Amino acid sequence: ADGYYQYQMDECVYSTSDYSDMVFLRSLSFNKDVFLQYNSTVGKFVGFTELGVKYAENFNRNQAILQQLKAYVDTACRPNAQNSDSAVRDKA
Repeated sequence: ADGYYQYQMDECVYSTSDYSDMVFLRSLSFNKDVFLQYNSTVGKFVGFTELGVKYAENFNRNQAILQQLKAYVDTACRPNAQNSDSAVRDKA
């Protein structure tokens, strides 16, 4: 089937049990190629294509969006990781 495929993937990445290295990533892809990504450690969007760079410039001007995404580490990532990890530990 011909057509275009665009999607967004949100990830919470960490490797320590105290979640001190938790990073929130939001990647936007078009036809399986990531063209734009937000990284909570960097604190801004980064474009990987010509279009992605333009989107990044626009999004990075909006402090409200940047603050909301940076807060995801504490409001979504850590609580969900703690719930998930405790569920796994309780089953062991």
